[in-house]
Amino acid sequence: NLRLKMLLVLVLFAVGLNSGSLGVVQTEGGRVEGKSHRMGLMRSVDVFKGIPFADVPGKWEKPKPHPGWSGVLKATTYRERCLQVTLLQTKTQGSEDCLYLNIFVPQGRKLSTNLPVMVYLFGGAFLLGASNDVAILGDSLYDGKEMADRGGVIIVTVNYRVGTLGFLSTGDTRMPGNYGLWDQHFAISWVRRNIHSFGGNPDNITIFGQSAGAASVSYQMVSPYSSGLFRRAITQCGVSLSPWALQKNPMALTKKVHKPSPLQTSTINRTKLFQNTAQFDYMAGVNSMDGHIFAGVDVPSINSPTPVEDVRGLLAGLTKEKGTAAISSAYGVYSAHWGSAPDPSVVKKTVADMETDFLFLVPTQIALQLHANNTSGARTYSYLFNMKTRIPGFPSWVGAEHAEDLQYLFGKPFATPLVYFPRHRDLSGYMIAYWTNFARTGDPNTGDSRVPAPWPAFTKYHRPYLTINHKISKSSVSYDLRSTYVDYWTTTYSTLPSVKTQDLD
Repeated sequence: NLRLKMLLVLVLFAVGLNSGSLGVVQTEGGRVEGKSHRMGLMRSVDVFKGIPFADVPGKWEKPKPHPGWSGVLKATTYRERCLQVTLLQTKTQGSEDCLYLNIFVPQGRKLSTNLPVMVYLFGGAFLLGASNDVAILGDSLYDGKEMADRGGVIIVTVNYRVGTLGFLSTGDTRMPGNYGLWDQHFAISWVRRNIHSFGGNPDNITIFGQSAGAASVSYQMVSPYSSGLFRRAITQCGVSLSPWALQKNPMALTKKVHKPSPLQTSTINRTKLFQNTAQFDYMAGVNSMDGHIFAGVDVPSINSPTPVEDVRGLLAGLTKEKGTAAISSAYGVYSAHWGSAPDPSVVKKTVADMETDFLFLVPTQIALQLHANNTSGARTYSYLFNMKTRIPGFPSWVGAEHAEDLQYLFGKPFATPLVYFPRHRDLSGYMIAYWTNFARTGDPNTGDSRVPAPWPAFTKYHRPYLTINHKISKSSVSYDLRSTYVDYWTTTYSTLPSVKTQDLD
């Protein structure tokens, strides 16, 4: 029967177009079953949401192993975020039962094996956030399907404790703090032990994060407990050396139960500390206007005519450890290009640049240099994300805002094409290619994805960086990022005598 034969051929053809799927996966805690999402012809992503990597944590205690479960865990919905205050600090949200992770596994016609693994740590000032934070048209900003599918890597997103439950500390053994960092370590360790069952290579794990998540990545790099746990690291808009990422007097904060911060210490030998990072390939960068949103808080007049007195006031806050000499010297460096009658937009941009340099760019450049100085085989790469902001109503001088890189890295221009233009999809494709190549090989230029231009490595004596936007070409590579200002903060400012300040404002 001709019709029957044709029907059989069509069925076999349709089956051949389907991609593989993991189905039920055995983990150390028990069996889990996710959901397969079709991405294209013979392409899909297996998504597992809400897999526990630790038991419900005790208050101000390190995480403990999960006791496991019987039967098959349906891993198809995100679990609650860790208990935290809302952005406006009017109420709390989340749960103490929150130590879960999510896994995105790309599939082709055959089941994937030995894939590179990328573990993402979210940002949120160590106070807010979750592995499924920020819904965009029904999907989490950190949904890993597009990045996994287009880059051929496994994406893992994890929860960790934040706020007082994550970072409150007395500065001694009674309450040592950094519980959120221990959660991250526990999650990465779980991934290393279990990811092989999902088709991942446990010996090729990259951790990456943004803002406080990036500082967390930086802390995991310097921790001696991370030796052999992962292979590569990417920090986006934050490092452990950022002034907001380090609390020098945790007890004073504990007494006020105010803004807990990670990693308390009185002195740091940066060079010795960063010797621990030499084993990891490292990529780091910032957004061109990372500090703009924070400048709007510190200098409200940035959204209206900004008097010169406000610029000096900002510098007084940034340089309070060094006193009036620092205010004068920093003002001279940052106002040198103004002329006798500076345009108001030039003054505003200078304010944003000051915050960007002090909070993000300069600490990142120091971290890159320390890594390059200490490594013998691992590679170092520097970038500046400079895609003009998509936030409506902002003036033309505003570049890339804090966190604006994430929508492109996680492939939102592909997932929600109607709200983006082709140039945004170009940029998204470039970022996914560079990031996943780096995760695969340690070199953003080499891997399964083509890139638009070579990205040279940052070394002890040469400091190239790639400017990332939708027009990447060979001319996108420059050297010595904002060296005048980096040199000021690392040399001139650091040699000024310190003045006595109060522990807390």
